[in-house]
Amino acid sequence: MAERPEDLNLPNAVITRIIKEALPDGVNISKEARSAISRAASVFVLYATSCANNFAMKGKRKTLNASDVLSAMEEMEFQRFVTPLKEALEAYRREQKGKKEASEQKKKDKDKKTDSEEQDKSRDEDNDEDEERLEEEQNEEEEVDN
Repeated sequence: MAERPEDLNLPNAVITRIIKEALPDGVNISKEARSAISRAASVFVLYATSCANNFAMKGKRKTLNASDVLSAMEEMEFQRFVTPLKEALEAYRREQKGKKEASEQKKKDKDKKTDSEEQDKSRDEDNDEDEERLEEEQNEEEEVDN
């Protein structure tokens, strides 16, 4: 847990970026207003986390999950955010699934490449052994002829 109230604030750079994206071009915001928004955002996050934690505790779990957060939003009377959050969650899950599949494919390709390299190495070793045998046989024949 945070030891000081200031530790609970979101980073100023993040808050500034969010504010700039939300406001039309040419609109400025005072340092005081940015600080107030930052504190309000921090309070909102803490409140949402606390509500979501209550749902996890009711479920006898120690880990918060997405359904806890969605339930907390409804309990906090932020129903209008539930649908966009569900859509964002689905997009996130699709993205993670795509990354996982890409990672698995990359691993398979790497394994195939490794197998292929091992086969090539094995062939090279077999060829080297064959060449050595031929040289030995030729040397033996030369010794017999001499």
